[in-house]
Amino acid sequence: MSFKTYSIIFLSVAITIIFMQNLDPVQFKVLWMEFTVAKLVMMLVVTVFGFILGLIVARPRKKKLAESAVNSIPFEINQPENAGYLDTGAKSSLSEEDKDYIS
Repeated sequence: MSFKTYSIIFLSVAITIIFMQNLDPVQFKVLWMEFTVAKLVMMLVVTVFGFILGLIVARPRKKKLAESAVNSIPFEINQPENAGYLDTGAKSSLSEEDKDYIS
C-alpha cells in the first residue's frame, strides 16, 4: 500500500478515537441562541464543514482558453497600418548570433 493509503487509514482511526472519547454534552452559544449538543456531533459537523471547504478551495479552476489566446496577441498586429510589421521579406535587424540563438 502507498503512503497516502496509510495516511488515510491512520487519520480515520485517529478521528474515530477522538470522536468516541468526546461524547459528553456541551453548551454552545451562537448569537442570541444557546443549545446543548454532544461534542461528538459538533466535532463531526466541524470536520465535515472543513472537508467541504477544503474541496471547494482546492478544486482546479477552469481556464478560459479563448480569452487567454486573444490577450496573448499584441494589439498592433491587428491594425492595418502595421501591415509591414509581419513582413518576412524585410531585412532582419538581428545579428547572426541572435539568429543562431533563436534557431
